[in-house]
Amino acid sequence: MEFWSSYWWPLITAIIGFVYVGLLARQWYTRRKPHQLAWAFGFLLYAVAAFMEFYSEFTQNWDPTVYRFYIVFAASMVGFLGLGTLYLVTRKRTWGHAYLAFNLVMLAVFLWGAFTTELHYEALQPGIVVGGAGLGAAGSFPRIMSLAFNIPGTLLLIGGSTYSIIRFWPKKAYRYRVWANVLIIIGTLAIAGAGSMARAGATQGLYFAEMVASAILLAGFLMASTLQKGAEAARTEGQGRRT
Repeated sequence: MEFWSSYWWPLITAIIGFVYVGLLARQWYTRRKPHQLAWAFGFLLYAVAAFMEFYSEFTQNWDPTVYRFYIVFAASMVGFLGLGTLYLVTRKRTWGHAYLAFNLVMLAVFLWGAFTTELHYEALQPGIVVGGAGLGAAGSFPRIMSLAFNIPGTLLLIGGSTYSIIRFWPKKAYRYRVWANVLIIIGTLAIAGAGSMARAGATQGLYFAEMVASAILLAGFLMASTLQKGAEAARTEGQGRRT
C-alpha cells in the first residue's frame, strides 16, 4: 500500500499537468481559441490537485483546508476538459457558454459544501489515499457534487472524441487526430475508472492510475489541439496532385 500511495506518483502527475498547462496557455495566447483556455483551466485544476496529493503524502499530513480544495479541484477537472471538447466540436459557442455557466455554478456549490461540511478526520490519514471519504458517505452532499462534473464531462470527452474519429478517419491528412482521440478516450476511461473505484472505497493504485491517465491524456491532447498540422499536409497533398 505504501508503494501505491507514495508521494512520487502525484508529483509526476503534477509535473505533467503543469507542463501541459503551459503549452495550452501558449497556444491560447497565439490563437485565442476557447477550447484551449478551457483545457488549460481543467489541467490546472488537475495539476494543483495532484500537487496537493504530493504535498500531503510528503509531509505525512492531510491539512483539512488543503483537503477541501483538493477534493473539489480533483473532481471538477473532467467537467472543464469536457467543456473544451464542446467548444472544439460545436460551431455555436452558445452551447459552450451555457455549459461553462453550469460548471461555474456547480463549482461554487461544491466549494461551499466542502467548506461548510464537517470533515471525517479519521479518513485523513497520511499514507492513505482518501478519495472523497473525508466528506462523508458516498452519495451524500457535497460528495455527490462530483457527479455533476464527472458524468457530463466524461460523456463530452468520449462523445467528442468519437465524433472526431468518425469525422477525420476519411481524411488522410488529418488521420493523426484519429489516434489522438483514441488516446483521449483511453485516458478519460482510465481517470473515470480510477475515480469510480476511489468513490467505492478501492483507493489503492489511485495515484498511479492518475499519473498514467494524465500522461495518456497529455499525448492525446497535444496531438489533437491544433488543425495546423493537418492543414499543412492537406495543402502539400493538393500541390502534389496539381504537379
